[in-house]
Amino acid sequence: MTERRRRWRRQRQQQPPPASPRLADSRRRSCRAGRRVARGGPAPRRGCGGAAAGGRRRCCSCCCCCCPGRAACSPPKAVNKHKPWIETSYHGIITENNDTVILDPPLVALDKDAPVPFAGEICAFKIHGQEMPFEAVVLNKTSGEGRLRAKSPIDCELQKEYTFIIQAYDCGSGPGGTNWKKSHKAVVHIQVKDVNEFSPTFKESVYKATVTEGKIYDSILQVEAIDEDCSPQYSQICNYEIVTTDVPFAIDRNGNIRNTEKLNYDKQHQYEIMVTAFDCGQKHAIEDVLVRVNVKPVCKPGWQDWNKRIEYKPGSGSIPLFPSIRLETCDGPVSSIHTTIELQTNYIGKGCDRETYSEKSLQKLCGASSGAIDLLPSPSAITNWTAGLLMDNNDMIFKFDGKQGAKIPDGIVPKNLTDHFTITLWMKHGPSPGLRAEKETILCNSDKTEMNRHHYALYVHNCRLVFLLRKDFDQADTFRPAEFHWKLDQICDKEWHYYVVNVEFPVVTLYMDGTTYEPYLVTNDWPIHPSHIAMQLTVGACWQGGEVTKPRFAQYFHGSLASLTIRPGKIESQKVISCLQACKEGLDINSLESLGQGIKYHFNPSQSVLVMEGDDIENINQALRKVSYINSRQFPTAGVRRLKVSSKVQCFGEDVCISIPDIDAYVMVFQANEPKITISGMDHFARPAAQFESERGVILLPDIRIVSTVTKMEHPVDLKEHDRANKPVVLEEMLHNLDFCDILVIGADLDPEQECLELDHVELQGKHLDATNSTAGYSIYGVDSMHNYEQVLRQIRYRNWYTSATFDRKFRVKCSELNGRYISNEFNLEVNVLHSSNSNFMDHVNHMIAQPQFLQSVHHPEGSTSTVHNSVVPSVATIIIIICVSILIFIITLGVYRIRTAHQHSSTDNEGSKENEMDWDDSALTITVNPMEKYEKPHQTEEESEEDDIEDEDEDTTSDESDESEEEEEEEEEEVIVQKGDKQNGTRQEQLEWDDSTLPY
Repeated sequence: MTERRRRWRRQRQQQPPPASPRLADSRRRSCRAGRRVARGGPAPRRGCGGAAAGGRRRCCSCCCCCCPGRAACSPPKAVNKHKPWIETSYHGIITENNDTVILDPPLVALDKDAPVPFAGEICAFKIHGQEMPFEAVVLNKTSGEGRLRAKSPIDCELQKEYTFIIQAYDCGSGPGGTNWKKSHKAVVHIQVKDVNEFSPTFKESVYKATVTEGKIYDSILQVEAIDEDCSPQYSQICNYEIVTTDVPFAIDRNGNIRNTEKLNYDKQHQYEIMVTAFDCGQKHAIEDVLVRVNVKPVCKPGWQDWNKRIEYKPGSGSIPLFPSIRLETCDGPVSSIHTTIELQTNYIGKGCDRETYSEKSLQKLCGASSGAIDLLPSPSAITNWTAGLLMDNNDMIFKFDGKQGAKIPDGIVPKNLTDHFTITLWMKHGPSPGLRAEKETILCNSDKTEMNRHHYALYVHNCRLVFLLRKDFDQADTFRPAEFHWKLDQICDKEWHYYVVNVEFPVVTLYMDGTTYEPYLVTNDWPIHPSHIAMQLTVGACWQGGEVTKPRFAQYFHGSLASLTIRPGKIESQKVISCLQACKEGLDINSLESLGQGIKYHFNPSQSVLVMEGDDIENINQALRKVSYINSRQFPTAGVRRLKVSSKVQCFGEDVCISIPDIDAYVMVFQANEPKITISGMDHFARPAAQFESERGVILLPDIRIVSTVTKMEHPVDLKEHDRANKPVVLEEMLHNLDFCDILVIGADLDPEQECLELDHVELQGKHLDATNSTAGYSIYGVDSMHNYEQVLRQIRYRNWYTSATFDRKFRVKCSELNGRYISNEFNLEVNVLHSSNSNFMDHVNHMIAQPQFLQSVHHPEGSTSTVHNSVVPSVATIIIIICVSILIFIITLGVYRIRTAHQHSSTDNEGSKENEMDWDDSALTITVNPMEKYEKPHQTEEESEEDDIEDEDEDTTSDESDESEEEEEEEEEEVIVQKGDKQNGTRQEQLEWDDSTLPY
C-alpha cells in the first residue's frame, strides 16, 4: 500500500497540473473505481480490463492502478469536451535578419481534456492575417508548448511592427483529428529590433553659401544627413564633423556651420571644406560632402571688373582699356559722376612716345620753314662741339649736370638774327637748390673777351623762364623791351615739355606743349653800344669773357635738353609747333557717336588726360568701356605706361557722398619685331670714259632696291623643344619709312676740280626729302617711304670730266630708320672707266670674264638654274679664249701666205677679216655684263669665215699642209663643242639664254 502510494505520487508529479478542480475530481474518482475493482468489487463502466495471460496484471492507463484478475486495462473511450486554452495577448521581439521571435509570455496551450489522448493534446497553432511572415510550430503536443518564428528574413526598414491573431488547436477525439477544438483568439504584437546596417548620407552633393567679409555668423548654412536604418538609435544623426583641417569654421551636432574668425576677401575669395556625419551607432558617412563658402567683399564703392595689366602689341591700333568696367555705388543716391583718366608717360622718351627722328627730319615732315640750325646735333667730325656732353643716344637727349657747357663754333649761327627768329627746344628741369638760386643758362650769346655783355639769352631763374634780347645801339637810342618773364609750374616739375619762343620784336610769344603763354613781366633796357668784340654762342652755360681773370663758363644749367634749334629770319606757325611736339601715343574713344546722352568729355592737347562727366551710372560705365589706348608708331618704345583713374561722386543734396578709390593700372607695350633693311642692285659696272665726261654723267644706282623684312619663327604647340631650333624662320616683307640714305665715297674724297655727284632737285619735289652734297658723298634725308628713297637714289649721277687718270671709283650706300635705330646693310658699288685703248679694253674684258661672282650679282637665278649657270661659265670663258687664239694664229698664217702668193689679194682679204673678227664696237661693251649672249653668234660667224677661207684655199693649188692640219684641228674642236652643247640643249638651253634686249647692238 505504501509502495503504491509512492508510485502514484511520482506519476502525479510528472503529470501537468490539473487545469481545473473538476478535472482533478474526475481523475480521483476514476482511480477509486480502479482500486475497488482490484479488491474484488464491481467493475466500473470505464474500468480495468481482464488479466493478461499467465495471470499477470496490467495497469489501467486511465488511473495507473493495478487491475487484478484481468489481463489488461482497456483505455476509456476518448471524448473531446474542452477547448484548448492560451493567453489572450502576446508581445514579441525579433531581431532584424533573424527568424526567432522571443514572446512574452511564452507560447503554451492547455487543454482540460488532458491526459486523454488526442483530446487533451495540442496539435497546431494557426496565425490569422494577410501574408504574415511568421509561423507557429508545436514543440510538444502533450505540454502544449509552441514557438513563433519568421518564415523569411525580417527587414525593419520595410516594417517595424507586426500585429496578428493566433489560435491553438487540439488533436480532436481521435487519430484522424476529428472533432478538434480551437482556442479563443489571442493578439500577438511583434516589434522588429533594428541592426545598424546603413551609413549616413547627405541630402545634397554640394552645399554652397556666400558670406560677407568681416562678420562672425552664428550659422552660415546647415548640412543635413539621413540614415536609412529604422530605429531611432541607428537612423538618427548624432554628430557632424569637419574633415578639412586649418579652416576658420566649426560645425555643431545639428549640422550648422559657422565661422570662427572674420573672413577677409583679399586674403581668400573662397573656402572649400569637407564635412562628414555620424549616426548614433557611431557609423560615419561613406562619402564626405563638399561645402563651398564664397567670401563677398563688403560693399565698397569703387570700380569693379577691370584688369591691372593691359597688353599692347605694336600695330594693334586702338585697344580698349577697360572693356568690362562698372562702378559700384552700394545703392547710394548718386546725382553726378566726374571721372579723370590719366595716361602717365613722362618717363618714356621726352614725356611720351614720340618720333625719334632727327630734328631736321621732323621739321621737314611737319612742314616747318627751312633754315633751322641744330645747336645740339649728334657728335660727328663736323659737329664736334657736343662730343663732351652727357648724352642718351637713343633719343638724342643731352644731360647737363651743372658742370658742362658747349661752345657753338663761329659761323654756325648768323650774328644778326633780325627781328624775326624762333628758338625751339625740349627741356626737363627741376627745382633749383637754395633759397636764391642762380641763373641756369640754356642758350647764351655773350662777348667772347674783354666785356661780359649778354646780347641774347634764354635761361631759367627761380622756376621762371626768361628770354633776354638786347638790341644794338645803332638801331634805336631808346628804352626797348629786353627781358621777357614767364612763370609756369611746368618749368620745375621734372617733366619733359616742348618750348617754342617766337620773336617778332618787340613781341615775344612762348608756346609750351602747343599752348600759347604771354609773358607776365616785360622789362625794358638800353640798347648795347656797338663794339668790335667777337661774340660767343654757348649752350648749357654762359661764357664770361670779361670782368674775370680768365674767361670761363658761368651760370650752368641743371637738367636735360634736346632738339635745341634756332631759325633766323622766320617764326613757326601754331600748326607746325603742334606737329613737332605731338605724341604718337595717347588716349582715345572708340565710337564717339555711341557715348550716350548726357556724357561730357574733354582731352588735353597731348591726349594723355581724359575727363568724363555724367549723371547716369550706366552711361558712365558704357563711356569708360570705350576709352582706349593707341600708339601710331610703327616701332613704339617698349615698356610700361601707367594708368590712373580718379572719380568723384555727388549725391542728391550733398557735395560728396561716396569715396571712390583710384584705379592704378598699366599698359605693357611689347617690343616690335626689328626690321632688317636690305639694299640690293647692280654692284659693279663699266662705262666708256665719254659717258662720264658727258653733261649728264653716269647714273650710279639705276636698279637699286630697298627692302625691309621682319624675321618671325613659328613654333607649333606640339613641336618638341629640340625641334624648334631647327624650325626655319619666316621672312615677311614690311613697309616703313626711312630718314636718311648716304652715298659715301670709298677711298679718296671727290676732287671738286674734276668730279662730283649730282642730283636734279626737281626729283625732291613732292617728297619730304632734302639733300646735301660734299666731297665725301651725297646725303638724302627726311622721313619718307622706301619707294621715294629708291626713286631719288636712282637719279643720282656721277660726273668726271677728266677721266684720263681715273680707272675706277667705289661708293658705299647706307640707309637708316629712326635716326640710326635700324641701319641697313652697306651696299658697295664699283664703277670702272673704260678708255679707248684696245689693249686696255681687252685686258678689262678678260678681267670681267674671270669673275663669275660678278655675273651672279647681276643675274639672280633661282634653284637649279643658279647651279647650272655657275658650272657653265668657266667652260664658256675657256672656249672663247681658245677660239680667239686659234683665230689669231689662223689669220697670221693666212696673211703670210697671201703676201707670198698675191700681195694685193692677200692684203684685201686680211683687211676684211680684221674688220669682221677684230673690230670691237664700243657700243657693244656691255658684253661684260653677259658674255654668254655673245657666245653663239660670234661662234657662228667664225665658222662661216673659216669655211670661206678653206674654200679659197681649195681653189689655190699651192695650199700649205700645215694650214690644212690646223684647220682640221679647229674643225674637230668646234665639233666637240657643238656636240656638248647639243647634249645639254634639252635641259639647259632655257637656263643659259640671256635677255639681249638691253644690248645696244
